[in-house]
Amino acid sequence: MSFLRFENVSKVFPGVRALSGVSFEVRAGEVHGLMGENGAGKSTLLKILGGEYQPDAGRMLIDGKEVRFPNAATSIAGGVAVIHQELQYVPDLSVAENLLLGRLPLSGGWFSKSRAISVARERLAAMGVDLDPAINLRKLSIAQRQMVEICKALMRNAQVIALDEPTSSLSHTETEVLFRLVRQLRQEQRALIYISHRMNEIYELCDACTVFRDGKMIGSHAELKDLPRQTLVREMVGRDIADIYHYRKRPLGEVRLSAKALMGKPLASPATFEVRKGEIVGFFGLVGAGRSELMHLVYGARKKEIGEISLDGRAIRVDGPRSAIRHGIVLCPEDRKEDGIVAMASVSDNINISCRRHSTRGGVFLNRKREARVADAFIRQLQIKTPSRRQKIRFLSGGNQQKAILARWLAEPDVRVVILDEPTRGIDIGAKHEIYNVIYELAERGCAIVVVSSELPEVLGISDRVVVMREGRIAGELDRETATEQSVLSLALPDIPH
Repeated sequence: MSFLRFENVSKVFPGVRALSGVSFEVRAGEVHGLMGENGAGKSTLLKILGGEYQPDAGRMLIDGKEVRFPNAATSIAGGVAVIHQELQYVPDLSVAENLLLGRLPLSGGWFSKSRAISVARERLAAMGVDLDPAINLRKLSIAQRQMVEICKALMRNAQVIALDEPTSSLSHTETEVLFRLVRQLRQEQRALIYISHRMNEIYELCDACTVFRDGKMIGSHAELKDLPRQTLVREMVGRDIADIYHYRKRPLGEVRLSAKALMGKPLASPATFEVRKGEIVGFFGLVGAGRSELMHLVYGARKKEIGEISLDGRAIRVDGPRSAIRHGIVLCPEDRKEDGIVAMASVSDNINISCRRHSTRGGVFLNRKREARVADAFIRQLQIKTPSRRQKIRFLSGGNQQKAILARWLAEPDVRVVILDEPTRGIDIGAKHEIYNVIYELAERGCAIVVVSSELPEVLGISDRVVVMREGRIAGELDRETATEQSVLSLALPDIPH
C-alpha cells in the first residue's frame, strides 16, 4: 500500500518546464530510488515535497490524505525530512546547534548549550555516528558536514525521508553507517526516497525505482533487483552508454608541472610529483588522506612551508590563487557551493569572472557583448541546461553548475594546468560522460590534468597514471597498465600489507 503518492505534479519556471505530470508512489517500508540526469527534475520534486516550491498542478498524498506545504516548516511539521545535495547548515554554530535548529532546548527561557550538547551526544551515539557535538561546524570536513545534515533529518523522527545524493562526500566507513541507518528506517516502516547517480548504491539499497528525463517520468519499476542496469541507463539518457569513460590515449610531452618536497598543514611529509603535457594524473585516497590539501598548496589556497613548484622547467612563485591563475594553473574545487560558484550571480558572470580581466576596456569597463558571446558559446559546447545566460547559477542543478565552473577555466586563454577536485561529485552518468570528454580535450591541447576523486572506477577509467595518498603522504604511484582496484587499495588502506 502506498504511503506517499505524487499525482500529475508539474512545475514551470521562466523559460523551463522542470516537471511535467509526474506520478508515482512510495510504499511504507520501501526505499524508492529516483534516477535521471542533472536537471531532470528530481531535486525540484524534493523541493516541492519539502515546501520550498509550490506545484503548479497536481497533488501529493501522505497516508491517503492530500497535503500541500506552503513552506519548509509545514513540511517538517507534516512528518517530512528532506536532505538536500547542497547542504543547508550554519557553519558558525556547533554541531549540536545545527542538529537542533528550530528545537533548541531552553532553561529558564534561555538557550541551554550544555543541554543541547548532551541531547546531541546521546542521539549521535544511538545512530552510531562519531562526531563531537560541541565542535564548530566550520572546522569539519565536507563529509562530516554531510553526516550532520543526515543526522539532523533523522532526529526529527519523520515518516517520509528524502535523501538527495547523501553519499557524494562520504568516506567508505561513513557510507556504511548511512546504509545501516537507511535499512533501519526501512524496518521501521518509513517511506524513503533515495536519489543517487551511483548505480551500485541504487541496486544495493532500493526496492523500487523511478526514472526522470527532462522533467518527465520515463519509467517506474516496482521490483528493481531483476532490472538490467543498461535499461536504467537507457531510460536516463535516452541512449546506450557502453563505456562511460571512453579513455582516449594521446602522446605525452615534457614535464609541465613539477612539485618538489611540497609541505604544509596538514600533510604528514613532503610531497613530490609531476605531470607531463597532455597527461591525466589521478589522485586517489580515502577521505582525509590529504589529496585536496596538497592541491590547495599547489594552487596557493594554502600556505606552503617548504617546497618548490615548477612550470615547464622554470621555478615559479605561487603565493595565492590569483598568481596561480596568472601562471596558468586553475582549480575546480571540491565544494562547488562554498568555493566554486558565486551563487547570486548569473551563469554568464560565473563563466566570465576569471577571464574578464582580458576584456575590460581601460581596466574598468566590462565588454558585455564579448562576455555574452563567451557564455553562450560554452553553454552550447558543454550543454549547460539553463533558460538563459542571465539565470542565477544557484537555480541550476549541481551538474550544470559544475559545467559552468569548467567553462570558466576553458575561457581562460593561457591555461596550462587544470586541477579538478571531485569533478563529477553528485553528477549523473550522462553529464559525467560529457565532462570526461572535456577533460580529454584539455589534455589533447597539452594541458597537464590532475583529477582528485574518491571514486576509484573513475580514477582508473580516465587516468594515464594514478598517485595514491594515505594519511597525509604520497604512498605510491602506478601507471595505467598496473593500476587495478586491488593494487590501488593496497596503497590507500593502512591495514593492508604493502
